[in-house]
Amino acid sequence: MNIHEYQAKSLLKKYGAAVLGGGVAYTPAEAVDAAKALGGPVWVVKAQIHAGGRGKGGGVKVVKSIQEVEDCARNMLGMQLVTHQTGPEGKEVRRVYIEDGCAIDKELYLSILVDRASGRPAIIASTEGGMDIEEVAAKTPEKIHTITIDPATGLMPHHQRRVAFSLGLSGDALKKTMKVVKALYDAFIDLDASLLEVNPLVVTKDNDVVVLDAKMSFDGNALFRHADVRELRDESEEDEMELRAAKHELNYIRLDGSIGCMVNGAGLAMATMDIIKLKGGEPANFLDVGGGAPKSV
Repeated sequence: MNIHEYQAKSLLKKYGAAVLGGGVAYTPAEAVDAAKALGGPVWVVKAQIHAGGRGKGGGVKVVKSIQEVEDCARNMLGMQLVTHQTGPEGKEVRRVYIEDGCAIDKELYLSILVDRASGRPAIIASTEGGMDIEEVAAKTPEKIHTITIDPATGLMPHHQRRVAFSLGLSGDALKKTMKVVKALYDAFIDLDASLLEVNPLVVTKDNDVVVLDAKMSFDGNALFRHADVRELRDESEEDEMELRAAKHELNYIRLDGSIGCMVNGAGLAMATMDIIKLKGGEPANFLDVGGGAPKSV
């Protein structure tokens, strides 16, 4: 399950991560109220959709007046925002986030995920923040640093220092980054997240370290333990067919092909899709009906 940026920041703030002030708005009038509450003189208007690359698609605007906040909110709300992660159809913007501006000195990248190779949580850090991490990995892989964490010991101070050093930080910025790493890791573990990405993590000209953008995904099988996280679900951002299937306890994922699959068992479903690809076809979906259907069905 994915959540919006402003929701992720609200969760991370509870764990001690530094975030800027902000407010969510569903109408231009609410955007104006949020901007006035923040005070300015610089605001950032951000479209809230479950996809990255919003800035390149026109979904992030820096403004310097209340009137500009209102105009940007009016233009964004209801638009089909197209990014490299939405596909050509885009996603409808139903809410915007009005956030304080800040004077950025450095943009960094920081994420935590489950490393399948080691079976451990891994912290990914890079000095190339604000960019697509896939592009960085393809062109300059030496700028990406991976630190795996043994679940038996958890995050240790030497892990925090390694992350901060890999980002080229020193002094107060290093100490503040170590605290941010601790906050993010605690949130990742406590909330059963599958991905926590901060891009960018910024060092301001005042030497503060701030989570400027945040993306979080959660293990759906663990949501029964987290009612507060489950309440953050926005079904309007999810695929309609996948939602319908979930209501019938079916494991369905829409794909781009033309050959429909209905298979009894996840392993057989994966093998069926592999065979289709091997023979030059493209599956239209993954569908596991549960592995327990009787032969009479």
